[in-house]
Amino acid sequence: MAGTIQNRTKFLNNISEQLGRPKPIKVNKPEWEYQPQEKTLTGLSPSQLVDLLEEQCKKIHTGFVKTTKASLDSTLRDVFKAYNQGEIIAWNDKRFEENGINLEQYQTYIWNEENGEENRVVAEKANIGITFSDTTLAESGTVVLYAGKGKGRSVSLLPTHYIAIVPQSTIVPRYTQAAQEMNKMMKDKERFPSCINLISGPSNSADIEMELVVGVHGPVKATYIVVEDI
Repeated sequence: MAGTIQNRTKFLNNISEQLGRPKPIKVNKPEWEYQPQEKTLTGLSPSQLVDLLEEQCKKIHTGFVKTTKASLDSTLRDVFKAYNQGEIIAWNDKRFEENGINLEQYQTYIWNEENGEENRVVAEKANIGITFSDTTLAESGTVVLYAGKGKGRSVSLLPTHYIAIVPQSTIVPRYTQAAQEMNKMMKDKERFPSCINLISGPSNSADIEMELVVGVHGPVKATYIVVEDI
């Protein structure tokens, strides 16, 4: 739904007047004297980042599996069995083929933007949703997904179970590195995704007296499959 903004200039000028300063023409990024976020966890090796991610997965109730590219298909099959397979929905992503995964053998529904609402209906009924992680945050156990053509966000949101295939090369220390990559992407409008999702394990809530409840909405269980590619 498109809307209109009325009296914006008058409103902003009034705020500036009350603050006793002119309305800024543009926002300049501050130069901080100390930036500890730039150094936090950056001394870890790739294997240490995997270990950190695995340890964090225990805290967020997320399954964690390590495998190789050659064994990925069989590993994926084992996880499917653990989740009783059922209907599967996946991104339309060339990385499946590049990693030797034939989704057709699992009768998988592939996201197709031309199908419109049908995609969401299938995702809602699916037992398993599967995507690749574009960037993975070891510190928080978070997979970052860049939505776009063939990569609907419902795949990771609506099915009962969620599987993220995590190339080891995508694992970075923390959100600092992900934000830096997003800032670079912003300079290229054609490259910037339509939506960015950060997922840290299965759905959960601690709204009631800080008692953690897992599986309250969205995926009730999640598994990260880390693939050695470096």
